[in-house]
Amino acid sequence: MIPTVEWKDGAVRLLDQSRLPESVECIDCRDVDSVVVAIRELKVRGAPAIGVTAAMGVALGAQSIPSTEYDGFAKSLLTMCDRLAATRPTAVNLFWAIERMKQKLESLRAEPVASIKSALMKESQAILEEDIALCKAMGRHGAKLIQSGQTVLTHCNAGALATAGYGTALGVIRAAWEQGKKIQVIADETRPVLQGARLTAWELMQDQIPVTLITDNMAGSLMRQGKIQLCVVGADRIAANGDVANKIGTYSVAVLAKAHGIPFYVAAPYSTIDLRTKTGAEIPIEQRNPLEVTKIHGSHPVAPTGVAVLNPAFDVTPAELISGIITERGVFKPQELLQRFAS
Repeated sequence: MIPTVEWKDGAVRLLDQSRLPESVECIDCRDVDSVVVAIRELKVRGAPAIGVTAAMGVALGAQSIPSTEYDGFAKSLLTMCDRLAATRPTAVNLFWAIERMKQKLESLRAEPVASIKSALMKESQAILEEDIALCKAMGRHGAKLIQSGQTVLTHCNAGALATAGYGTALGVIRAAWEQGKKIQVIADETRPVLQGARLTAWELMQDQIPVTLITDNMAGSLMRQGKIQLCVVGADRIAANGDVANKIGTYSVAVLAKAHGIPFYVAAPYSTIDLRTKTGAEIPIEQRNPLEVTKIHGSHPVAPTGVAVLNPAFDVTPAELISGIITERGVFKPQELLQRFAS
């Protein structure tokens, strides 16, 4: 797999996910403006990947600040942090990563600005490397839930493309496959931006993991026929009570899974768990451009001009519909998160 995000030749290099699967292209972000645009326009997407990219954006922006005294430098950098934080409201990893970079900045108050710039670069790289390690740990824990011969449904893309590498939900699937388990994957297309069709199917095919693409409205029928044994999805924010915000349509899958007695799991790192948000009702839901609904992939109209459109990017799945949350520390019931992660 081409890295989703990395430092390359003095730039933040991103695999341009808006162009997949038609073409595999990378973009080099050389200033904060280009990182902001990349996040907002879904050139990079997936909560963990957005967090890593934002951290790198902070470090990149730091290099361009001319001030050599701390207060002026910090003021300019915090303004950049605010701009990055304003790109997308739902994925908490974005805010977690920016806050971590702010804390690093504050801890180096007594250091020369040149040293601070270097330390911020190292911190962003550490966040990237930690994300990959966390995904692999999640994969090891989650793979135990999958039996050989099962078919697993996933919604949206929570794979290497949505993280610094390996993936959350797809990391679980990938780990099970690497263990030699004979599994099949069903990927919902994930309207309106088709992350399941464009990204999940492509990513699994790159690894030669058997995948079948379905439209979003087929899942219930397949569950009723006994063709799905497990559901695993990612998350963009998890509230303290275990409610989960994920790509729009996740709630529907969870309801269907509950109705058919199928386990429904969420895979996410600690940076996705927001203990300051008490319930899913408090999670801000991003509203996106209506053209994502009225046109396919931005160019092919599928609805009459002027029709009213609702386009929330995410929905919230209540904790009672979730069988377990797969983390780098193990698999927990939603109601156990506050106790396990409060420290």
